[in-house]
Amino acid sequence: MAPVTWPAAVLLETSRFTLEPLRLEHADEMVDVLADEALYRFTGGQPPALEELRARFARQVVGHSVSGDAGWLNWIVRRKASARAIGFVQATLSDVGEHGQAELAWVVAPIAQGAGAATESAGAVLVWLKDSGAQRASALIHPDNIASQRVAAHLGMHETPTFVDGEALWQTRLPRTPKGVSVQV
Repeated sequence: MAPVTWPAAVLLETSRFTLEPLRLEHADEMVDVLADEALYRFTGGQPPALEELRARFARQVVGHSVSGDAGWLNWIVRRKASARAIGFVQATLSDVGEHGQAELAWVVAPIAQGAGAATESAGAVLVWLKDSGAQRASALIHPDNIASQRVAAHLGMHETPTFVDGEALWQTRLPRTPKGVSVQV
């Protein structure tokens, strides 16, 4: 079987945010963005040290798992007005083409939460994934994480009865452009 050629993340823009494909040097500023312990309330863990984040980003920028069976797309989310990083969006691809499946994850620093940043940024990624051929998108969300549940609902996802490691599976079929989302590539 021939190895899968996974798509690479590209620069995306919404009306308020720029989503930059992940680069190693992003670790230096993202260590501060990810420093608030409140970010780990539902996912567990703790804020990464700079060297840990650099090592994580070094693995992620490769764009696929070691085995090659999953594609990894990562974007750093920046406010256009200030150019400051406020979070990230990830998409893990498990297939390409007409069977394309993407599992999304989003993190927005507490200081930037509550203003639609996660919805707008993850929505831009969904639009790009749809245009790249993905057919389905999902997210795993802790049952007490109401904010992420709202983001998923705004993205057109619905909660399923499936749980993975204590998190509910939310999913949607693409294409559907989320409400209020437009993206320029």
